Amino acid sequence: MKNPYVKIARPDHWIKQLFIIPGILVAMLLIDNVNINVYMTLYYIILGFLGTCFVASANYVINEYLDAEFDKYHPTKKNRPLVTLEVKKKFIYLEYAVLSIIGLVCAWFVSLPFFITDLVLLIMGILYNVKPFRTKDIPFLDVLSESINNALRLLLGWFIITDCYLPPVSIVIGYWMFGAFLMGIKRYAEYRMINNPKKASLYRKSFSRYTEESLLISSVCYAFISIFLFTTFLLKYRIELVLCVPFMCFLYCYYLRLSFKPDSAVQKPEKLYKEKKLLLFCILFVIVLVVLLYVDIPMLDKLLGNDLLRL
Repeated sequence: MKNPYVKIARPDHWIKQLFIIPGILVAMLLIDNVNINVYMTLYYIILGFLGTCFVASANYVINEYLDAEFDKYHPTKKNRPLVTLEVKKKFIYLEYAVLSIIGLVCAWFVSLPFFITDLVLLIMGILYNVKPFRTKDIPFLDVLSESINNALRLLLGWFIITDCYLPPVSIVIGYWMFGAFLMGIKRYAEYRMINNPKKASLYRKSFSRYTEESLLISSVCYAFISIFLFTTFLLKYRIELVLCVPFMCFLYCYYLRLSFKPDSAVQKPEKLYKEKKLLLFCILFVIVLVVLLYVDIPMLDKLLGNDLLRL
């Protein structure tokens, strides 16, 4: 069996740091006068990814340690190392400290804004897991406080490219709400799988005040807000990009559909790569996005702008 101290750091979840990439791409697209040294940028990307992976692992360690007494009520998480094995508390604290320090040291050598953002990511892990804060126990705030890490990852990608500008608020909050949608659907799938409100509340305190309906409706609300903000950003940046919004909506709907599967992959986002259709839809969406970046459609200015169409 893999060493429990390694397992609770969840290196298999490091794939989630790919959410940094959109921040890198948006910065490269929006900032015209930024001087990009290919080798230094690659160095900062590698260092930034490593730093964020270690900070995320520190958050996972504290999460698994403090959640061990609740995970035993979950159908699959009851098999986690800290639920089934005896571990030494001092080693848990040491592991958390070491991972945090390595992550922040790596972040420091990228830029000061990157370091501050990674530090906030670490602090959010404390607010989410540690009493008296423990936002994960508060309905709706649990989703919003965890998904804000999505917005932080966007900022991390942005600050890898530049530390002189800030990204548009619309895309930052839109990315946050996109993460809230993913997290809300994850909660919804978990709640349905447990299929026992009393047992669900023993596993996650916030479930005592949730219902399937409230989880589903709130997730759809997050989706609407994120699509609205993304559309606002796309219209302002390049009007042709608005044509990719229907593809975006389809992706949201397909992701929602996945939540109805037993033991759905939406409960384990690090396993989503196994959903081949979802990957194909994502690739199609990226292709459409790239095409619309370079293909001009003058008629859209007339259809979506303020100009009157002459009959």
